[in-house]
Amino acid sequence: MNPQSLSDVEKIPCRIFRDAGDASRAVALQIASLIRVRQAEGRTCVLGLATGSTPTGVYGELVRMHQQEGLSFKNVVTFNLDEYFPMQPEELQSYVRFMREHLFDHIDILPENANVPNGTLPAEDVADYCQQYERKIAAAGGIDLQILGIGRTGHIGFNEPGSGKGSRTRLITLDRVTRRDAASDFFGEENVPRRAITMGVGTILDARQVVLMAFGEGKSRIVAQAVEGEISTIVAASFLQQHPNAQFVLDEAAAAGLTRRIQPWIFGAVDWNDELVRKAVIWLATKLNKPLLKLTTEDYNEEGLQDLLASHGPAYDLNLKVFRGLQATITGWPGGKPEHAKQPGDRSRAGDHIFPKRVLIFSPHPDDDVISMGGTLIRLVDQGHQVHVAYQTSGNIAVFDDDALRFAEFSAEFNRHFNINPERTAELESHIDEFIKHKAPGQVDSPEVQYIKGLIRRCEARSATRCCGIPEEQLHFMDMPFYETGRVRKKPLGDEDIRITVELLRKIRPHQVYAAGDLSDPHGTHRVCLSAILQACNQVAGDDWYPDCQVWLYRGAWQEWGPHQIEMAVPISPQELMRKRVAIFKHQSQKDKALFPGPDPREFWQRAEDRNHATAELYDKLGLAEYEAIEGFVRWKGEML
Repeated sequence: MNPQSLSDVEKIPCRIFRDAGDASRAVALQIASLIRVRQAEGRTCVLGLATGSTPTGVYGELVRMHQQEGLSFKNVVTFNLDEYFPMQPEELQSYVRFMREHLFDHIDILPENANVPNGTLPAEDVADYCQQYERKIAAAGGIDLQILGIGRTGHIGFNEPGSGKGSRTRLITLDRVTRRDAASDFFGEENVPRRAITMGVGTILDARQVVLMAFGEGKSRIVAQAVEGEISTIVAASFLQQHPNAQFVLDEAAAAGLTRRIQPWIFGAVDWNDELVRKAVIWLATKLNKPLLKLTTEDYNEEGLQDLLASHGPAYDLNLKVFRGLQATITGWPGGKPEHAKQPGDRSRAGDHIFPKRVLIFSPHPDDDVISMGGTLIRLVDQGHQVHVAYQTSGNIAVFDDDALRFAEFSAEFNRHFNINPERTAELESHIDEFIKHKAPGQVDSPEVQYIKGLIRRCEARSATRCCGIPEEQLHFMDMPFYETGRVRKKPLGDEDIRITVELLRKIRPHQVYAAGDLSDPHGTHRVCLSAILQACNQVAGDDWYPDCQVWLYRGAWQEWGPHQIEMAVPISPQELMRKRVAIFKHQSQKDKALFPGPDPREFWQRAEDRNHATAELYDKLGLAEYEAIEGFVRWKGEML
């Protein structure tokens, strides 16, 4: 099979960076360079800007360049892609407010040069306004560089499926998927506006340069479809294939669905290291629906893996190597075996000489521990390890107002019955009742309401871990400051967040740390929490206890590790799976219907079980032992994610 050209497969050039931070800095540098070129020419630089979590890193870097390197924006004119309709500029979800908070208020751009679609107009005036917006872009000389994100439906701006190539700025009705994805910003899907003003696909394609940014595993499927698939009105981003100067800027996770990541060998010679060999052989077995040990020479040759066969064959040796490697990941003793349980021929694992272990499980939200690794948590406790759980955030924004009111009424009735500070009790009950009754959609909760919501999550976490056998003194509620804004949008990770994490690590001196590596989390909290842990680990790396510490990354709330990635697979029995389900059920405020469920409509316990079952079924299909369920883990080896 002749090597394929990357440009034949990827119809839009893609730049792939290690992480979102590196990608954001590269885009910011590209924008700054353009601004400076235009300044030197005495010309205006016209930028098309986007909102959402994706471009915030770019804006942060541009602000830094302005404040530390003197980058001026006085010659810059900006046009934002879109705005909800109707929307007042001071509202929390307003894109006017977003741009001020993240960029405009921190640079020297002239106020009259910063344009965001007006969401305050009467509906009958919107059509004329949209035409004026188009004329204003043209009068500025057209957009030099347009920044984009991409939605799960492939929309750019708010150009939903069905938007044509020639569409211009207009009022559009939002797709159900888009409204569901925006629900977290509005504290419920029912509060999301049904319409928005957006630049059209044609308006975007008129820009001289287009940079589409996408981060996280959750964007990998739609990125691959837009870059490698057919041009279609169903995926508006696919029209960028026809743009002469468009590019996708991705982190490794968002690029995971591209052919160059799934089958890099089809583009020519590759370095067949152990990881890539394992990935290729598992890919081949999965594609052909064959157990590993049944793959033949013909299978390798016919599916383009001749080079692998030539350098690492024969086929059966390859099959056996990968089979044994995958088999070695399976362990019923995630914390290691005690001496009396070891059998002759047992594979020795790092840290096996320490038993029992001190184990520290970090949980970004108060339920991620049992959702994502509840079976392993139960196994660790049952096998005699000292298991600590650290809840990194309060999770207080993910509680329904009605739950807060119900618990406030319970507390008030209890206090009145026992005559406990009746005056203060009545005052608090009245405040919570009145606040919730008159609360506007998306309004930040008062400190009292935030506290009671956080207390609900805390009590649920205690109940869940109690049924797993963890004593309360081994629970740690960190309440990391970055999270405590009362809003979906959080503060940047700060020194205090890292300090709290470092102190906990040094207090417990764990032999094993488990952390959420679930970077698909659409709200970003998992990513921030993981960054805090890894930065803290780097700070304590010189401590005397740290050489005996292993850091394992779990997934499960949003996505599972692939079989080629898993380094420790913990089989879960039917009884343990039921105990895990019971522990998840203890988080009653998230049961039946979570406030921020994300794009997956299933309940969290259903997602977790389905993923655990699917991993076990895949191991079975590859020819390994058949288990009820499996939780997978990847060991962190010191690199930042």
